[in-house]
Amino acid sequence: MHKQGINTIRLQTYDYSREGRYFITLCTQNRIPYFGKIHKGIMHLSELGKVAHDEWLKTPLLRPDMNLELGEFVVMPDHFHAILIIGKNAFNEDKPFEANSFKFQSKNLASVMRGYKSAVTMWARKNQMAFNWQKLYYEHIIRNDGAFERISRYILNNPAKWSLRDASRKK
Repeated sequence: MHKQGINTIRLQTYDYSREGRYFITLCTQNRIPYFGKIHKGIMHLSELGKVAHDEWLKTPLLRPDMNLELGEFVVMPDHFHAILIIGKNAFNEDKPFEANSFKFQSKNLASVMRGYKSAVTMWARKNQMAFNWQKLYYEHIIRNDGAFERISRYILNNPAKWSLRDASRKK
């Protein structure tokens, strides 16, 4: 069914099944820290945080036909950052792109993120935990090696920066 009026931050002229590197951020609804806490720059995962971590590691195994590779990633108290690399595969070879066409999205970035969010949510429901993701997610197409390195460092340093931010708020 065609859904009208859904705001999206996606680049409407870009095919998200194409081979490329993507920086992803998912947030919990209302930024509730379901995934754990940071103490002295180290992320301590809650039970649900461990599930979020482990489900991400399963991503390439669950979708071998998409030729996925995981870059750096981190589960934070109320959000998740990751680099996902989509390699050349049967779903993005010699495929013409139809800008602004609405059809069920599969074998692309959105389908991977939908599956990941669903797996974490289903585990929470099965274990009777209150949990919700924010509806949309942020993505950034990584266009060069310099950006890839900068974003990788940002992800790795995120827990330490979180601690610094919290320390400055307490002053």
